[in-house]
Amino acid sequence: MTQIAICPGSFDPITLGHLDIIERSTYIYDKVVVGIADNPSKAALFSLDERVEMAKEAVAGLGNVTIESFEGLLTVFARANGARAIVKGLRAISDFEHEFQMAHLNKKLDNTLETVFMMASPEYMFLSSSAVKEIAGFGGDISGLVAETTQARLRRKFAR
Repeated sequence: MTQIAICPGSFDPITLGHLDIIERSTYIYDKVVVGIADNPSKAALFSLDERVEMAKEAVAGLGNVTIESFEGLLTVFARANGARAIVKGLRAISDFEHEFQMAHLNKKLDNTLETVFMMASPEYMFLSSSAVKEIAGFGGDISGLVAETTQARLRRKFAR
Protein backbone atom coordinates (compact mmCIF):
# COMPACT_ATOMS: atom_id res chain seq x y z
CA MET A 1 0.00 0.00 0.00
CA THR A 2 1.36 3.41 -1.00
CA GLN A 3 1.93 5.72 1.95
CA ILE A 4 0.81 9.24 1.04
CA ALA A 5 1.36 12.39 3.11
CA ILE A 6 0.18 15.95 2.69
CA CYS A 7 2.48 18.91 3.41
CA PRO A 8 0.00 21.80 3.58
CA GLY A 9 0.58 25.52 3.75
CA SER A 10 0.12 28.85 2.04
CA PHE A 11 3.75 28.89 0.78
CA ASP A 12 3.76 32.66 0.14
CA PRO A 13 6.54 32.15 -0.90
CA ILE A 14 7.93 28.65 -0.50
CA THR A 15 11.20 28.82 1.47
CA LEU A 16 14.19 26.52 1.82
CA GLY A 17 12.77 25.61 5.24
CA HIS A 18 9.58 24.38 3.56
CA LEU A 19 11.65 22.49 1.00
CA ASP A 20 13.68 20.87 3.76
CA ILE A 21 10.53 19.49 5.42
CA ILE A 22 9.10 18.38 2.05
CA GLU A 23 12.30 16.60 1.02
CA ARG A 24 12.71 14.90 4.41
CA SER A 25 9.09 13.74 4.15
CA THR A 26 9.97 11.90 0.93
CA TYR A 27 12.29 9.65 2.94
CA ILE A 28 9.32 8.46 5.00
CA TYR A 29 6.39 8.48 2.57
CA ASP A 30 6.05 7.01 -0.93
CA LYS A 31 4.28 10.11 -2.20
CA VAL A 32 4.16 13.63 -0.79
CA VAL A 33 1.47 16.04 -1.93
CA VAL A 34 2.26 19.66 -1.25
CA GLY A 35 -1.14 21.24 -0.71
CA ILE A 36 -1.13 24.95 -1.34
CA ALA A 37 -4.06 26.49 0.46
CA ASP A 38 -6.23 29.20 -1.00
CA ASN A 39 -7.12 31.01 2.18
CA PRO A 40 -9.20 34.12 1.43
CA SER A 41 -8.68 35.40 4.99
CA LYS A 42 -4.94 35.79 4.31
CA ALA A 43 -3.66 38.60 2.10
CA ALA A 44 -1.11 36.80 -0.06
CA LEU A 45 1.70 38.56 -1.92
CA PHE A 46 1.57 35.96 -4.70
CA SER A 47 -1.55 34.63 -6.39
CA LEU A 48 -2.46 30.99 -5.89
CA ASP A 49 -1.28 30.19 -9.43
CA GLU A 50 2.06 31.92 -8.78
CA ARG A 51 2.55 29.99 -5.52
CA VAL A 52 1.81 26.71 -7.31
CA GLU A 53 4.31 27.59 -10.07
CA MET A 54 7.01 28.54 -7.54
CA ALA A 55 6.51 25.31 -5.63
CA LYS A 56 6.66 23.23 -8.82
CA GLU A 57 9.92 24.93 -9.78
CA ALA A 58 11.37 24.42 -6.30
CA VAL A 59 10.57 20.68 -6.06
CA ALA A 60 11.43 19.84 -9.68
CA GLY A 61 14.17 17.41 -8.57
CA LEU A 62 11.93 15.44 -6.21
CA GLY A 63 10.25 12.65 -8.16
CA ASN A 64 7.69 11.59 -5.58
CA VAL A 65 6.33 15.08 -4.84
CA THR A 66 3.30 16.65 -6.48
CA ILE A 67 1.93 20.16 -6.05
CA GLU A 68 -1.79 20.85 -5.82
CA SER A 69 -3.84 23.80 -4.71
CA PHE A 70 -6.91 23.44 -2.55
CA GLU A 71 -9.58 25.41 -0.79
CA GLY A 72 -11.68 24.38 2.11
CA LEU A 73 -10.87 21.82 4.76
CA LEU A 74 -7.46 20.16 4.82
CA THR A 75 -9.06 16.89 5.92
CA VAL A 76 -11.22 16.80 2.78
CA PHE A 77 -8.18 17.52 0.59
CA ALA A 78 -6.17 14.81 2.37
CA ARG A 79 -8.96 12.25 1.95
CA ALA A 80 -9.34 13.13 -1.76
CA ASN A 81 -5.62 12.44 -2.22
CA GLY A 82 -5.65 9.14 -0.30
CA ALA A 83 -3.35 10.56 2.39
CA ARG A 84 -3.08 9.05 5.86
CA ALA A 85 -0.71 11.68 7.25
CA ILE A 86 -0.33 15.44 7.43
CA VAL A 87 3.29 16.55 7.84
CA LYS A 88 3.90 19.87 9.55
CA GLY A 89 7.24 21.52 10.22
CA LEU A 90 7.88 23.06 13.61
CA ARG A 91 10.40 25.84 14.19
CA ALA A 92 9.72 26.84 17.78
CA ILE A 93 7.41 26.37 20.74
CA SER A 94 5.14 29.08 19.34
CA ASP A 95 4.54 26.96 16.20
CA PHE A 96 3.67 23.96 18.34
CA GLU A 97 0.80 25.62 20.15
CA HIS A 98 -1.06 26.49 16.95
CA GLU A 99 -0.18 23.22 15.18
CA PHE A 100 -1.19 21.15 18.23
CA GLN A 101 -4.64 22.73 18.16
CA MET A 102 -4.98 22.19 14.40
CA ALA A 103 -3.86 18.55 14.69
CA HIS A 104 -6.57 17.83 17.24
CA LEU A 105 -9.24 19.60 15.20
CA ASN A 106 -8.20 17.66 12.08
CA LYS A 107 -8.30 14.41 14.07
CA LYS A 108 -11.82 15.29 15.22
CA LEU A 109 -12.87 15.87 11.60
CA ASP A 110 -11.19 12.69 10.31
CA ASN A 111 -9.91 10.18 12.83
CA THR A 112 -8.06 8.21 10.12
CA LEU A 113 -5.59 11.07 9.59
CA GLU A 114 -2.45 11.42 11.67
CA THR A 115 -0.45 14.62 12.01
CA VAL A 116 3.30 14.15 12.03
CA PHE A 117 5.46 16.97 13.36
CA MET A 118 8.93 17.34 11.89
CA MET A 119 11.43 19.61 13.57
CA ALA A 120 12.98 22.25 11.35
CA SER A 121 16.64 21.78 10.60
CA PRO A 122 18.72 24.19 12.68
CA GLU A 123 19.68 26.34 9.70
CA TYR A 124 15.99 27.00 8.98
CA MET A 125 14.56 27.40 12.50
CA PHE A 126 14.43 31.19 12.09
CA LEU A 127 13.01 31.20 8.57
CA SER A 128 9.48 32.23 7.65
CA SER A 129 7.77 33.40 4.49
CA SER A 130 6.89 36.65 6.26
CA ALA A 131 10.54 37.35 7.06
CA VAL A 132 11.58 36.57 3.48
CA LYS A 133 8.96 38.99 2.12
CA GLU A 134 10.08 41.71 4.51
CA ILE A 135 13.76 41.29 3.62
CA ALA A 136 12.99 41.18 -0.11
CA GLY A 137 10.71 44.22 0.19
CA PHE A 138 13.61 46.25 1.55
CA GLY A 139 15.97 44.97 -1.15
CA GLY A 140 17.90 42.63 1.19
CA ASP A 141 19.77 39.48 0.22
CA ILE A 142 17.42 36.48 0.27
CA SER A 143 19.89 33.98 -1.17
CA GLY A 144 20.07 30.95 1.08
CA LEU A 145 16.46 31.55 2.17
CA VAL A 146 14.52 30.62 -0.97
CA ALA A 147 15.26 28.81 -4.24
CA GLU A 148 16.88 30.87 -7.01
CA THR A 149 13.69 30.80 -9.09
CA THR A 150 11.75 32.15 -6.11
CA GLN A 151 14.38 34.85 -5.57
CA ALA A 152 13.82 36.07 -9.12
CA ARG A 153 10.05 36.17 -8.64
CA LEU A 154 10.42 38.14 -5.40
CA ARG A 155 12.77 40.64 -7.06
CA ARG A 156 10.27 41.16 -9.88
CA LYS A 157 7.37 41.50 -7.44
CA PHE A 158 9.10 44.18 -5.39
CA ALA A 159 10.54 46.01 -8.41
CA ARG A 160 7.03 47.24 -9.26
